[in-house]
Amino acid sequence: MITVKNIVLRRGAKVLLDKASVTLNPGEKIGLVGRNGAGKSSLFRLLDRTLHEDGGDFYIPPQWRMAQVAQDMPETDMPATQYVVEGDVTLLAAQQEVEAAEATDDGERMGNAYMALHDAGAHDAPARAQALILGLGFRMDELERPVDSFSGGWRMRLQLARALMCPSELLLLDEPTNHLDLDALVWLEAWLQRYQGTMLVISHDREFLDAVTDVTVHIERAQLMRYGGNYSKFEDMRAEKMALQATAFSKQQDKMAHLQKFIDRFKAKASKAKQAQSRVKALERMEKIGPVLAEADFTFEFTEPQNLPNPMLAMQDVDFGYPPLEEGGEPVTIVRGVSRSVLAGQRIGILGANGQGKSTVVKTIARDLNALAGEVTEGRGLNIGYFAQQELDVLRPTDTPLEHMIRLVKECTEQGRLQGQSTREQDLRSFLGGFNFTGDQVKQAVGSMSGGEKARLVLCMIVWQRPNLLLLDEPTNHLDLATREALSMALNEFEGTVMLVSHDRSLLRAVADEFWLVSRGGIEPFDGDLDDYQRYLLEVAKESREAQKREQKDQQKAPAPAATPVAAKPDAKQRNQVAEQLKPLKKSLEQADKKLAELNAEKTKLETSLLNETAPAKLAEAGRQLKALGDNIEKVEAQWLELTEQIEAASAV
Repeated sequence: MITVKNIVLRRGAKVLLDKASVTLNPGEKIGLVGRNGAGKSSLFRLLDRTLHEDGGDFYIPPQWRMAQVAQDMPETDMPATQYVVEGDVTLLAAQQEVEAAEATDDGERMGNAYMALHDAGAHDAPARAQALILGLGFRMDELERPVDSFSGGWRMRLQLARALMCPSELLLLDEPTNHLDLDALVWLEAWLQRYQGTMLVISHDREFLDAVTDVTVHIERAQLMRYGGNYSKFEDMRAEKMALQATAFSKQQDKMAHLQKFIDRFKAKASKAKQAQSRVKALERMEKIGPVLAEADFTFEFTEPQNLPNPMLAMQDVDFGYPPLEEGGEPVTIVRGVSRSVLAGQRIGILGANGQGKSTVVKTIARDLNALAGEVTEGRGLNIGYFAQQELDVLRPTDTPLEHMIRLVKECTEQGRLQGQSTREQDLRSFLGGFNFTGDQVKQAVGSMSGGEKARLVLCMIVWQRPNLLLLDEPTNHLDLATREALSMALNEFEGTVMLVSHDRSLLRAVADEFWLVSRGGIEPFDGDLDDYQRYLLEVAKESREAQKREQKDQQKAPAPAATPVAAKPDAKQRNQVAEQLKPLKKSLEQADKKLAELNAEKTKLETSLLNETAPAKLAEAGRQLKALGDNIEKVEAQWLELTEQIEAASAV
């Protein structure tokens, strides 16, 4: 077992743990929770011995092998399968021993080495690695692609696959779901439920914690508090405990009254048959989240919109995608022929596998992209609040929160979008204070802030604009559990329309009344709840893997005897049709490859020039240029990924 006894742990002047103790038993799946900055990741660093305790001691059985996800971005041209296989350190050591033994004349050593190699599973290692890679959302044709040809998020999935590949008695996972979409998340839950060792996981996804943990350790007031049960059970027990503490409970009354207002609204909206069941369950939880909200750094609410156009917008035969990368090139269509309306008060969850075009649809509605065809008609007075998946799409690293707000006021004034807000600097400071940006923080450069602080600033800027249509693309990626609950409550009190893309199932269940499914180049209503969608994802993933395996086997077979001309004609015709469909996609993919090479070369050149630069003005300008280049690279990478998805889908027809 793992024993932590009277541990003292400091980071700088801050005491994270003060004579804290806890015992973790073999085979337990432990969720480590606590506020941002409480010391969760530092405790991991203590367990993997990259940090040393300032007092006390802890014990991990010396024979236990430890696995965890490396946080550095892999830079290698090694094929994906080989890269994941090498995560198996036991196998790697056995292979090295075989090589060393073969260099000697020691027959006994060679025999033992070959036996150890067999015991390490060398015969099926590539198959095990590929099962992990495919489970995390990669395609069959990507198994041998170089690691550094993938974008950052996909390379972090390969890091996760390497950690899962490594045989271990102790598995440490720090926010493993950050780069996963819902289908990969469902697969990971199933894998971790089968894991035989002891696991500690840090996550802000409550449904993920509920699915994979059976013990919760809470870091609070520099102590480690152990609770038997998953996150929901911990929440219940903690709520009961706090309710018994009269002083603490009395301080929560204002927030609890605010919560009750939300519950009343929530009950009234649970009207649709399929969604009602999951909403009743969510309501049972919502009635107990007062202590969690009391712990949140802040709670907020959206100001009532000045008007609610109905419909908010109407789409007629709209094609979504990207413009040509080069002059004279072909546009890239991701989703076609959409005719739908968005009405006042709707709460729409947008579902779909990675690469199907969810973010492309949201960006087009947000006016970041133009529709490639068809017409998007906006209601009179439409005022969009857009939370981009990458917060830095709208934030400037060198600017402060106050400078962001002042610039926002100027933009809204120029565009005639002021909604009666005060524009005085002191009022802007007060507004920022409501989102926990107080004192000197309003003058702190955004680039030095944490992901959670940046997300809070984006929310602050959105709320200030008094939108009537909220477009939220993965808004919870950097928010802790308490702030996620505050966001969920604010969204349910919001009087306008919400369109939400998220892999946070708890948020989707609490906010969405209906779902749209982006799939196979179109958008259709999804008639079911999130449990139905998870089953749908597993079925689609299974069918896709089976189809890819069949295709791979067909390619490996010897050419069949020539068929009669009558039988051959339909096949040839179909192949020609597919080839015609693929031409513009492959051309656009070549353009994307070329553009990425140019942008990366420009970025490398700029980074090299910075090494000898000392002038502050030039450094600031170079920083802005690097930010712009990074944004462009991310956009082209997203386009590249969606193109490869489209090519794969067309080839499978």
